[in-house]
Amino acid sequence: MQRYAAFEPREYVGWSRNEDTVRASRATLEADPARTAAIRALPRERLLELYRGLVRNRLTDIALTRLVRQGVISKAWLGTGEEATTIGPVHALRRARAPGGPAGNAGGDVVGPMIRNAGACHEMGMPVADILRAYMATGDGPNGGRDGHYGALGTGVLPPISHVGDIVPVITGIALSFRMRGLDSVALTWIGDGSTKAGVAHEGLNFAAVQRVPAIFIIQNNQVALGTRLEQHHLAAGGRNFADWPRAYGMWGGVFDGNNVLDAYALTSLAVERCRRGDGPALLVAETFRMAGHATHDEAEARRTFAAEQFTEWGTRDPVALYEEYLLGEDVSRETLSGIEGEVRAEVERAEEDAIASRHAQMPGAESAIAGVYADGRE
Repeated sequence: MQRYAAFEPREYVGWSRNEDTVRASRATLEADPARTAAIRALPRERLLELYRGLVRNRLTDIALTRLVRQGVISKAWLGTGEEATTIGPVHALRRARAPGGPAGNAGGDVVGPMIRNAGACHEMGMPVADILRAYMATGDGPNGGRDGHYGALGTGVLPPISHVGDIVPVITGIALSFRMRGLDSVALTWIGDGSTKAGVAHEGLNFAAVQRVPAIFIIQNNQVALGTRLEQHHLAAGGRNFADWPRAYGMWGGVFDGNNVLDAYALTSLAVERCRRGDGPALLVAETFRMAGHATHDEAEARRTFAAEQFTEWGTRDPVALYEEYLLGEDVSRETLSGIEGEVRAEVERAEEDAIASRHAQMPGAESAIAGVYADGRE
């Protein structure tokens, strides 16, 4: 993939193939026979769709960063370096964007992403332009110019909640409604390592386990809660971080490499199958790393929070680059990958143009400020 020195972490801009890292990434996919089988069942088209999703996620983040630098928006929350943690699980669901998938989300699955999981929005079917419009607060954006936490219920995307742990009982309730209506739909969400400390997250996880709802919870352990390193807020028995948590809640679960899109897909797909069979919820753990600040305004603080060696180490594990190496090893040509990248780049560029046009012509009117705030007595 083309590198963008002004907008990507410097470790990614200078990325080169590290044989040990590439070998370890592929070995991960052979460690669990069930996951290996799920990956081998993927046809070439699905493998390339995963790549398309990773590139779409990265290029959307780059577009947002450019808009911040240009002063069009004030800040953006990025998923750079964590794309596989989002894209892999979403591709294990029923999606509006999926080839041959349903129009809209009637009878489909539901996701509740954190704002850093914006890749879930476009992979579930939201146009990239709507993501950019939400940041620009345009009247024709998904939230009508109200809030940067965006979603689209028609494609099964709940808007994020700033108090991240609060999404756990919401997703649990949605999953409970699926079970009560006899549907085989699944609800999935992500919570950060920091938000696992919220009491409401614990209550939601416990209720989901007791009620055996078809929900999947992914602890996205990117090693930092805003500006607090993991070891400052979390005691890991034997260095296992969250690996024991599924058993503690009485759930099925496991740990996946959050920088390996196929490992993320495979474990989630196993969890989805269990949920559809009525076997209850799953708690998964993604081990990854935030390669930037909490948002675009605190990049320097992020670099001060961790040692440079940690960025260097995780910089060798760029999810996009590692998946490219995997596909090349599966006889996918560089020309094919370049063609997909070109198509996605054009898609994101059109989305940016559309969003900028909306900013000039579709800002919300003052009268919209009270729309939906007060009940007017009508059904």
